Amino acid sequence: MKKRILILAFALVVALALPVTGIFADSAVSNDVAAKDVASENTVSESDNDGLSLWSFFSSGTTLSVIGVFIAVGLSGIGSAKGVGIAGRTAAGVVSEDPSLSGKCTVLEALPATQGIYGFVAGFLVLIKNGVLAGQAPSFEQGMILLCACLPVGIVGLLSAIHQGRVAAAGMQMMAKQKDKFAMGITYSAMVETYAILALLISALMILMV
Repeated sequence: MKKRILILAFALVVALALPVTGIFADSAVSNDVAAKDVASENTVSESDNDGLSLWSFFSSGTTLSVIGVFIAVGLSGIGSAKGVGIAGRTAAGVVSEDPSLSGKCTVLEALPATQGIYGFVAGFLVLIKNGVLAGQAPSFEQGMILLCACLPVGIVGLLSAIHQGRVAAAGMQMMAKQKDKFAMGITYSAMVETYAILALLISALMILMV
């Protein structure tokens, strides 16, 4: 689990570093071109054009905002899938012993799926705000804000969904021994989700301020 978190953190750092590196690369290329003769200013090699195009792509507001959508939807979706899987395995064991608990176990299993919905909502808001659906392009600053706005719902959604799946699984085991503990299992699971809701609120406020 720790290795996966480190890999995801490294990927986020790379995603944030590429646009910044692109800015310095563009600045360095501009200074170099200014120092050349007037006759050679309009002559740029094919490899230089490819490099400029690559950095321009990663430093554009549209690219940054789309990366944010990937973070919000992708990370929270991965967390929900993992959490639902954890709860589902436990539900299968509990229901095999007592089929009457099928409905209650299904409710507990579905709780970790909400983080994926939160990430989808945040990603949809970003696609509306960045103007891509309307054929417009956001500025670099707007793209960076949208990217950062997706981090809370993505990261918190990933971790909270996994832990909520574990709590839901524990609630099923408790309910298998004491059938009247269903409400308590719901409460324990909902407490974990509170932080995913707070992360969604912060992300939504940051997106709407663009």
